[in-house]
Amino acid sequence: MHAFTPDSYTAAMTSTSSSMQTDEFLWLEDIDGAEQLDWARQHNAKTVQRYAQSPAFERLEKGILEVLDSDDRIPMVRKIGPLFYNFWRDKKNPKGLWRRTTLAEYRKPQPAWETVIDLDALAEADKENWVWHGAQCLQPEYKRCLVSLSRGGADANVVREFDLELKQFVEGGFTLPEAKSNVAWKDIDHLYVATDFGPDSMTSSSYPRIVKEWKRGTPLESALTVYEGSADDMTVSAWRDNTPGFERDFVSRQMDFYDSETWLRHADGRLVKIDVPDDSNADITREWMLVEPRSPWAVGGTTYKPGSLLAAKFDDYMAGKRELTVLFEPNDTTALDDHSWTRNHLILNVMHDVVNKLEVLTPQAGEWKRESLGGAPELSTIAAGGIDEDENDDYFLTVSGFLQPTTLYMGTIGKGEPEPLKDSPGFFDASRYRVSQHFATSKDGTRVPYFEIAPKNLEANGKNPTLQYAYGGFEISLQPSYSGAIGRAWLEQGGVYVVANIRGGGEYGPRWHQAALQENRLRTCEDFAAVSEHLIARNITSPRHLGAMGGSNGGLLMGNMLTLYPQLYGAIVSEVALLDMKRYTHLSAGASWIAEYGDPDQPEEWAWIKAFSPYENAKKGQPYPPALFTTSTRDDRVGPVHARKMYAKLAAMGYDASFYENMEGGHSAATDNKESAFMDALGYAYLWKHIGPST
Repeated sequence: MHAFTPDSYTAAMTSTSSSMQTDEFLWLEDIDGAEQLDWARQHNAKTVQRYAQSPAFERLEKGILEVLDSDDRIPMVRKIGPLFYNFWRDKKNPKGLWRRTTLAEYRKPQPAWETVIDLDALAEADKENWVWHGAQCLQPEYKRCLVSLSRGGADANVVREFDLELKQFVEGGFTLPEAKSNVAWKDIDHLYVATDFGPDSMTSSSYPRIVKEWKRGTPLESALTVYEGSADDMTVSAWRDNTPGFERDFVSRQMDFYDSETWLRHADGRLVKIDVPDDSNADITREWMLVEPRSPWAVGGTTYKPGSLLAAKFDDYMAGKRELTVLFEPNDTTALDDHSWTRNHLILNVMHDVVNKLEVLTPQAGEWKRESLGGAPELSTIAAGGIDEDENDDYFLTVSGFLQPTTLYMGTIGKGEPEPLKDSPGFFDASRYRVSQHFATSKDGTRVPYFEIAPKNLEANGKNPTLQYAYGGFEISLQPSYSGAIGRAWLEQGGVYVVANIRGGGEYGPRWHQAALQENRLRTCEDFAAVSEHLIARNITSPRHLGAMGGSNGGLLMGNMLTLYPQLYGAIVSEVALLDMKRYTHLSAGASWIAEYGDPDQPEEWAWIKAFSPYENAKKGQPYPPALFTTSTRDDRVGPVHARKMYAKLAAMGYDASFYENMEGGHSAATDNKESAFMDALGYAYLWKHIGPST
């Protein structure tokens, strides 16, 4: 969950902060101001004219759009009741269809689909640029859903009650206006709602701090308050687990991005805290509670490692017993990627040096029974998840790699090998390329893995156009996956593609992430630079032909590579990025990320935050390579302000900087496949123009 807090432009202008008083581009913080939007359009036009008005760009954009709109893609499904649901976008349905089918039909090469919601038709009828944000359906009947719709891709949603049997919105049903809401079913006549209830009801992170129980047919203002958090919290929420035989209500307070408290809510409204570490993840399913501690946890006379997975009987734990079974314990090269329940088993997805293997665990007294469910092909990714944990032991399994299109399998635990259901098509000739994994040594001696996808006949001559990508934050792992767009836009042009698994991510569990938090944030940059230097030392490329790209937190990384390591790169693309780390907690939803970056309003923390604030660190007379900053007006998470100001500052200093702000799209910077294809093509075309072989 990512949360952020939009501050008003007026508040910003009246602050007495010395950094604001000297910020000549502060005026760009008025996101929807007419003058600011005109400024964005003018600079968009310059970028389009320079990089997106050629036959080569049109071919590139068309090739990416063909991948995104292909009818041969695998329609991934989710089981809701007896049917399987899929959200699908293509050329004919750019906003998308929410549709369903039976399992028997889904097994066919060309299933017959029943449309449930036509989002294009709904958007036209409502005169809104709706973007699908999902549906939450009431178990176990699965007759009613809460459908979330976003205007232009923002995180804020409109919520409407929907009848799955009649395939229409419920007249007079539950409806919430646009807000960053946390909403969940309690039963057919009650919802748990955390939303914008008016003044003082939101946190400084722009999320709800009050959760209420709302009864059907009554005004929202009369809803019963269940819990109130503080303005400094990130958010609060409540929900009911309606699993037959294990119905329970829960309330959660998220203090920051990693710390939270959860309570069991009794019928009389009494809250009983679930006594686990605040920085752990707890998953309660039927009789079991699974706990993933992020720091060492001493309980019951034993200390458990960060990144472990522990199991306890939930009712026994709440009664005071502290009998925990270790289901997974990490070592220096392994981490738990994910886990998923079926009716009688638990599937573990474990990474070893960023490559997966699957295990099936079966609860029993003492050590749980453990069996292999398979491993990924070399340098690929395998993932599996239960289809209906209340009903059976069926599971879906996917296998994918940089050069291996995704294959979807279906199996039943204990009943032999899974059967292939669907194959994604190949969008480029993978036989011409190879995948390899390498390890660079960072400044402090840490071993940093990276994947390299390159032509088989690659010459180590230092002249290969190389795109290096990374994220490096929020414990998110970058694993091998197939991208037809990257294949067409980069590999087929003769380029080398590199994914760097730098610290800040989750490739080696919580320790890998925590090694680059707050005062240690520069380790992400040191790791990324170490990979770049390793590529150069191996003569794969050279600074003239090495480009870097990243988005969101990865966009912040790109800003830092620009200002701290400009000598290593020929061009940089920073997408939907944080860049002004002095002001980030006062822009859009930035306050929710203090646990990741620190609080710049605290002088002792700003002392080290400023070292990784690209906007503050940009100076005249430096050897900065060309840089492109892309963003979206409707991004209410990071917001467009960072990119606007960074570009404006660099341009004013005389650097070769470019800018593009999509007026729709939210944090993804696009509302449909066509916009996505343009934004992707712009980034690849920009890099190729600056680091390609003709430069």
